[in-house]
This record gives sequence, structure tokens and C-alpha cells, in this order.
Amino acid sequence: MDIIMIRHGESEDNVSGVFGTYESPLSKKGIEQIKITKENLREFEFSKVYYSPYARTVETLKHLELQGTPDNRIGEYNFGIFSGKTNAIIEEEFPVEYAEWIHDPNNYIIREGESLRIVYNRVKEFLDEMVQKDQDVVLVSHAGVIRLALCWIFDDIDYFFRFKVDNGSISIISVDDGYKFIKKLNYSPRLK
Repeated sequence: MDIIMIRHGESEDNVSGVFGTYESPLSKKGIEQIKITKENLREFEFSKVYYSPYARTVETLKHLELQGTPDNRIGEYNFGIFSGKTNAIIEEEFPVEYAEWIHDPNNYIIREGESLRIVYNRVKEFLDEMVQKDQDVVLVSHAGVIRLALCWIFDDIDYFFRFKVDNGSISIISVDDGYKFIKKLNYSPRLK
């Protein structure tokens, strides 16, 4: 089975360099990226689509001309008090919290938000459920979620910072008789 993961197109938050907010729409470039992704997606077969309920993923789904099922488990990392802010602003406004987060990103729970481990656990639960269903599926989600899904391959969250996932790209995890592997990463032959 294949788990085909699409990162949303470039968002206005991506352009601003801030940690994602719930409402951030796609930029004009992001819309163009997804039109190309739509063409790339024609190469793959799938039976079901799941998406994060954030504005940028809902908009991406619309431009892909797909319908799907929303699932909060593949929603963006909740950055809590860091949402909508750059690294520099977070470090200035929340120096203690920022230092603790940088020291232990896997386990530090951002006030009003989550830790990376909390996000990993919900993503893992979702992926394990997909394996039980044993269908080729599409997920329209976020870079962090896709990076955590790639960590799931190794059953090790520590690989999180070893992956980069481009806007509008397609990454595929395959599961064959219980064996998980990366089939494609950042596939975007027509993206500029």
C-alpha cells in the first residue's frame, strides 16, 4: 500500500517566515505550485483522501480538485504561543520558553500548544490506522507532519530534523507486508 503525502502549497505564513497559524491562506505562488502538483498526482492511484483541516490544506485540496475526509491527527504542529511569530520574535518575547524548546524540541510542550512527541504520537496513530485499512491513500498535510511520518518509517522521532519537505511536493511511504519504506521524497518533476 502507498501513503501519498502532499505538502500544501506555499502559504502566506511561509512567505512571512512565521510559525504556522490556522487561518493562513496559500500565496499566489502556492496556488501555482498546487496546479502543477495536480498534474503530478495523475501518475498515482489511490482510493481515499484525508486532509488537515487548516485553511492552507483545505485550499490545497480545492485546487487539487479532490474531496476528502478531514482528520485533526494530520493537522499542523500546534505552536501555541509561538504561532504567527518568527524565531527572532519568539526568542525576544519568550526567552525562557524558547531556550527550553530549543534544548528539548521532542518533549517540550509549548504553552497552549504541543510538543513534537505529542504530534508524532497522533501522526503515528493515524498511519497505523491506515496500514490496518490497507488502501492507497492521499494525505494533504504539512511539512512537520510529513517529516514525522518519515520518522515513523524508522520508529524514531530523532530523524525529524534530517528531512526537508518542499511546498507542493509529493512524498510516498509504502508498506509491504509490514515493511515500511520511503518510495519517493519531494517528488515534483514539474515544480519550479
